Amino acid sequence: MAGLSTPAQISNTPAMLDTKTLLEANAKIEQQIKDYETQQLNDGKTTETTISRTRMLKQVAKVANLDEPEQVKEWLRKAEWQNSTKTRFIDIYTGFLTFTHRKWNPPRYTPNAKLPFIPTEEEIDALISGSAKTISTTLQTLKETAMRIGELTYLKWQDIDAPHKTINITPEKGSNPRILPISDKLIGMLNALRRIHGDNVFNRHKQALRENFDDQRKRIAEKLNNPRLTQISFHTFRHWKATMEYHSTKDIMHVKQMLGHKSINSTMIYITLESGIYLQTDENFTCRIAHNEQEEAELIEAGFQHINNRDNLAFYRKRK
Repeated sequence: MAGLSTPAQISNTPAMLDTKTLLEANAKIEQQIKDYETQQLNDGKTTETTISRTRMLKQVAKVANLDEPEQVKEWLRKAEWQNSTKTRFIDIYTGFLTFTHRKWNPPRYTPNAKLPFIPTEEEIDALISGSAKTISTTLQTLKETAMRIGELTYLKWQDIDAPHKTINITPEKGSNPRILPISDKLIGMLNALRRIHGDNVFNRHKQALRENFDDQRKRIAEKLNNPRLTQISFHTFRHWKATMEYHSTKDIMHVKQMLGHKSINSTMIYITLESGIYLQTDENFTCRIAHNEQEEAELIEAGFQHINNRDNLAFYRKRK
């Protein structure tokens, strides 16, 4: 999803109303947005979701009259937003109008079709090693588990099972709960954190984590002279992990389970990403055949990847 424009970016587009009229309109709209925010929370929407929606309404209210849907539609046509961002605002504004007992004929924008950016592992590790303790631990957790940032903010100390080296993920966005393995390195990083958020491991406010990460990412990108690092978001770690997991296993159902997806359709994109990244790679493999369970175990321990079975034989391969 494309990031929201800042008020300064929004103001660069032509305003529909003069300042006096906007102030008068906003005096009315401001209370409606507050009431809408309260209703969203009462309806069970999360605080983060509610804040995100009302923030977008307030941003647009600074340059367009939310009380006049046709004027909002005209402003939206001229706004320098990606279609995906326009579509998101349309959904939010439609909900806001429904709350205020109004309707409109919303415009339709086709979201921009674009595959997510997949960095190298070296770039991901550069961000992890270059960040301060909390953000570094946040990024290592995302790298190993592919959880959403919202799921990370739900994480409690009791969800970390150090003896079994697993982490219990409480899902969001209708995903499935799951328990995933984590490394000794991550367990050590988690245990080194100051326990300043009560039962929660990390700050419950996603925006605070994002702003902290944005500052550190910019500093690291400038230090390493690598502008690609600025394209890496929290969600990029989820895309990277899923792509790498499919590359190593070729098991899309395993990736689906790891991500907590309800539908396999949401997971299929990682087949496309993996093939695009590794299509041009000239790789040679060492192949082995396992005749029994002991040989299979030995190959797995040696880092070989299972390919298929035929005639009671198991075929494995490993890159040279």
